[in-house]
Amino acid sequence: MAVVDTALTETPAQGATDVSQGRFLRAVLRNRKAVLGALILLLMAFVAAFPGVVATRSPQAAIYGQNSLPSSAHPLGTTSLGQDVFSQLVWGTRLTLIVTLIVSAVATAMSMIVGVTAAYLGGVTDRVLTVITDVFLILPVLPLLILLAAYLPPGATSLIIVLCITSWAFQARQLRSQGLTVRSRDFLLAARARGERSLYIILVEIVPTMTSLLVASFLSLAVYVVGFAATLQFLGLGNSSELMWGTMLYNAQQASALEAGNPWWALAPGAAVALLGTGFALLNYAFDEIGNPALRPVRRRRRRGRDRAAA
Repeated sequence: MAVVDTALTETPAQGATDVSQGRFLRAVLRNRKAVLGALILLLMAFVAAFPGVVATRSPQAAIYGQNSLPSSAHPLGTTSLGQDVFSQLVWGTRLTLIVTLIVSAVATAMSMIVGVTAAYLGGVTDRVLTVITDVFLILPVLPLLILLAAYLPPGATSLIIVLCITSWAFQARQLRSQGLTVRSRDFLLAARARGERSLYIILVEIVPTMTSLLVASFLSLAVYVVGFAATLQFLGLGNSSELMWGTMLYNAQQASALEAGNPWWALAPGAAVALLGTGFALLNYAFDEIGNPALRPVRRRRRRGRDRAAA
């Protein structure tokens, strides 16, 4: 029986794809921002998936001393109701991360649909979608968020709806600009010559060319959503019965935690919001550096210049 060498059966396109994927993976692993950001997000994902492993106490059980200082039993102290702050912080990670990921994914999809459709179809469709995008861009975001949240029942679902409505416009403008640069490319002309529908061309031909921009849009949106979700809840527009970091901030403010000598009740969720946002931001910066050599650290470029001069 003849033995076929698998290396000979591999097509050039497959080989080029494997090489490019390998280079991208090596570039990610060599980037300190990417590694640190990924570690932060993996830690958050583990805590969100297995909160009972990290915090064994019930976050809602009001059975401990009120406004207790941090101790071995309660690493972050207790609330004014006698609840364990560390348990609330851990169990609040899940819903906070879920809201962030859902809003970022939905808003990125909305911006992709609006931006790419406007760029490809042009004409009246482009003008109408551009006007809608510009309207959402010039609206004051925080007052609009408060207004929308005031007319919706408090909770995570309303928070997701409000943030999705107000978070897509800036990325849609960027994607439209990128779509205009590829609208007259040869592969799109060939697709139109084959008689492909506009929906097929947008989703199959254009969108895959914007993968890096879509990833960057998702990560930048995640940074935005983490902060604004906590802000809305801190202003009292969330559901205080749902465990999220923003509701912890609201409850701590309502109970005057800082004045009562219980700062960790407020500082811990604030630090968690900052840490999660930092994880997304580091990944975003890392992908920018990998995709654009001009953004890579100057120190690395100088070191390479010295090495070349020495050689």
